[in-house]
Amino acid sequence: MGNTEVARTVIGIIGNVISFGLFMSPIPTFAQIVRRKAVEDFKPDPYLATILNCAMWVFYGMPFVHPDSVLVVTINGIGFFIELTYISIFFIYSPWVKRKKMLIFLLIETIFFATVVLITLLVFHNTTSRSYFVGILCIVFNIGMYTSPLTVMRLVIKTRSVKYMPFTLSLANFCNGIIWAVYAILKFDPNVLIPNSLGALSGLIQLILYATYYRTTNWDSDDTSHSKRPEVQMTDV
Repeated sequence: MGNTEVARTVIGIIGNVISFGLFMSPIPTFAQIVRRKAVEDFKPDPYLATILNCAMWVFYGMPFVHPDSVLVVTINGIGFFIELTYISIFFIYSPWVKRKKMLIFLLIETIFFATVVLITLLVFHNTTSRSYFVGILCIVFNIGMYTSPLTVMRLVIKTRSVKYMPFTLSLANFCNGIIWAVYAILKFDPNVLIPNSLGALSGLIQLILYATYYRTTNWDSDDTSHSKRPEVQMTDV
């Protein structure tokens, strides 16, 4: 039992490091926004979604919801503030129309999160039922966020080019899913296992596509219709 706890802690720390790298991966995008003082066609949607996702996982990892999940809380707490920084940059360099939409979105998320917290604490009176309720919501959010890389994968198949699907990001997503899935298995937690298993599968499919279409990719082409980098893919935990 002791060895399992030690292994779980080590795996969780590795997962924190990989997830932190994924949270930091949009930095080049935001450096470009700050440099040009405009968000151009970049969208805040993935970052707005990740803020709520992180908040939900932090709440899930609280001792009164799901005990012994401190490493889930640490990385998602860090991720929450990183995403909040990204959103702040978006807000600063966006026109008022986009700012208004962002504020409405954040208000809806805040109301939703507060409602989940109240229902969890007032309706459910033990950690088992609380874990089940909050965990199901976390799984739903994660699965919903897997639609993000599907757009890029469809583009790869259509163009037979992996130019706009970074290998390192695909590999990091695959490793992130594997690490957190192992973490969940060591002290069985289906709410962490299910989304991260799907995340690992998504990363694996991206790696297979990369291997399949690497040779047919024209790295020197400048296709203006697809010239933007894909938005950062979300972490699973």
